[in-house]
Amino acid sequence: MTVRTTPPETRVATAKQKRTLPPLLRHVLFALAAFALVVVLTLVTDEFTNLRIATVGYYLIAVAGLTLLTGLTGQVSLGHGAFMFIGAYTVALLVRRVPSFPLWADLLLASAAGGLAGLLAGAAAARLRGPYLAGATLALAVGLPALTRRFQDFLGGSNGLSFTVHSRPSGVAVPELRWQTWIVWLSVLIALVLVVNVVRGKLGRNFRAVRDDEVAASLSGIAVGRTKILAFLISAVCGGLAGGLQAFLLGTAAPGSFTPALSLSLLAAVVLGGLGSLWGALWGAVALVYFQAWSEDLADVLHLNTDVANNLPLAVYGVILIVVVLAFPRGIQGGFQRLRALLRRSAEKKENHENH
Repeated sequence: MTVRTTPPETRVATAKQKRTLPPLLRHVLFALAAFALVVVLTLVTDEFTNLRIATVGYYLIAVAGLTLLTGLTGQVSLGHGAFMFIGAYTVALLVRRVPSFPLWADLLLASAAGGLAGLLAGAAAARLRGPYLAGATLALAVGLPALTRRFQDFLGGSNGLSFTVHSRPSGVAVPELRWQTWIVWLSVLIALVLVVNVVRGKLGRNFRAVRDDEVAASLSGIAVGRTKILAFLISAVCGGLAGGLQAFLLGTAAPGSFTPALSLSLLAAVVLGGLGSLWGALWGAVALVYFQAWSEDLADVLHLNTDVANNLPLAVYGVILIVVVLAFPRGIQGGFQRLRALLRRSAEKKENHENH
């Protein structure tokens, strides 16, 4: 009996032919579907769950920016929380001092402020690597929140800045928190569409080339220093947007929300979700929010004292990070890819067996 199998190159060509939509349009349609899913989830859950869903949203864009920087260009940053700090305080200051500005303008300016800081940090980072780069970015995360104590009248000191944003139109009969969740996710998905198109384009290929071998990238005509600076710029824009969305959602910008622990947690989320994968950024953001929430619930059930309860989320998150990295070195997304490959091979073996 003749066995008919499809050559791998034919299967690849067929798969490419099925993708008739341009990449940008495909990403936009996927974002619209994701936004519809978020709307449905918020409609069937309570306000507390809505808040967690919104928190996943702004952490997602922060982790995605750090994934682009660390996973795609190989630049380790321990100070990404500093860009979120800049974005949050930019929104807080604009709302308090220039209330006539619309929310979308506040968020754009928060992203721009984060990007400007990233441009400056990237210019320095282009000359650093390894532990020197990590140390410099960590110093940024430690030093920036301290400015609130130096300029208390302007930045509010240790209490931060509180404000109120009335973003919901008067004729819309939707709870305020649910509306804010929709705004957060709409902003995040628009930003993700832009980031995905960068990653899939020429600039993304340059990022990966610099990560793999800077010398070879330079010999092939890639401006290594400029590429590193661009990676820092885009990553910081994402961080600034994340901080601005956090401030918008919570109605406050306080230095206690942007400690070095936040920067370390974001980097851990990148590793946990899958280094270099934007899908991994989603899993990392979900883990960052829900592992902490479950740990807090566990502390309440066990009636732990305050010191243990405060440190339990970090301990649980660290243990889960170690277990996942040992089991799946490429993170959660890598585990899904391995499972999908196993299922595909199993299906191919079954098909070949049936043909025999």
